[in-house]
Amino acid sequence: MPNDNVINCDETNVPRTESDNPRFRRNPPAPMTARAARNPATLHDVAREAGVSLITASRALSNPGLVSEKTIARVQQAVDATGYIPNLVAGGLKSKRSLMVAAVVPHISVAQFLPTLETLTESLADAGYQLILGQHGYDDAREAAIINTMIGRRPDGIVVTGLVQSQQSRDRLKRLGIPVVETWDLSDRPIDMVVGFSHLKVGSAVAGYFLGKGWRRFGIATADDHRAALRREGFLSAVGHDVPTAVVPAPSNMAVGRQALGALLRQDESIEAIFCSSDQLAQGVIVEAQARGLRIPDDLAICGFGSADFAAHMVPSLTTVQVDGAAIGTIAARLILERCGGLTVNAPIVDIGFRIDERQSTKRA
Repeated sequence: MPNDNVINCDETNVPRTESDNPRFRRNPPAPMTARAARNPATLHDVAREAGVSLITASRALSNPGLVSEKTIARVQQAVDATGYIPNLVAGGLKSKRSLMVAAVVPHISVAQFLPTLETLTESLADAGYQLILGQHGYDDAREAAIINTMIGRRPDGIVVTGLVQSQQSRDRLKRLGIPVVETWDLSDRPIDMVVGFSHLKVGSAVAGYFLGKGWRRFGIATADDHRAALRREGFLSAVGHDVPTAVVPAPSNMAVGRQALGALLRQDESIEAIFCSSDQLAQGVIVEAQARGLRIPDDLAICGFGSADFAAHMVPSLTTVQVDGAAIGTIAARLILERCGGLTVNAPIVDIGFRIDERQSTKRA
């Protein structure tokens, strides 16, 4: 029986070349002219189209306060008509400003970093700067390579999620003097500036919260990245002994969260509370616990990290460590812009702190 949901892709029915297709014979695509391929529109073309001098066209685009609104409108119409794209590299060489800030993140799929990127982008855009993004996938060597590539583009500043791990990259950034803001971590010796919080203190605070609830048998589900390891270290220091641990590859997700709970229960079936290194991981732990018929939090309490949007809307809602990621982005942008403006940053180390948002996954009726 034929399946209406399947598209037949029999090669015998498909024209092998454009010349075999009647549609292309009737309406052949127009070839690109040699000039369009080799010679993009220049500022001279814009000036000629607008009927103004070259210097007037330049001022209208780079310093519009020096020309009339009528002239600006004429030049902009000429830009649209010619398809002119300003050469930002050449402009940057003259002004010593690229109007570009580079950001390095572990992975753009990690929900906790998105508010930081959003406010960073918006705050920089309001000041006329554009953000370019590099993703290293929790690979320290790749992070170093991305930073080297970005340095070659001469950005006006660099924002890094976490502390730069390569000592060679740290030394190079210090020598170049580019404004650098390390985020989502804390150090008393940053490359330049840092906006974040202590992951050791996060782990210690969650352990204290669990102990205060009267729980004594713990488990940890954690990704294998550096910051998650610090949170685990802080947790263990507070409880004073090792606990069953399931380590999964970063970035974590619901699927590995389900696997992590299975691994933890194989180590200790009497675990009372689990600290997860991310809300995505905690979501998977909750789903697996429910599939096994465990009541949350009566049989098993769960705490996540990152305060993802979905955490408050799960059933049960997820207790999590809340970090103001939006504030991190806003402050990082302000620090970069102050340095680019020649101002002295009086507080280069900003600890934004954190809090535990208690919800149903740890709060007994």
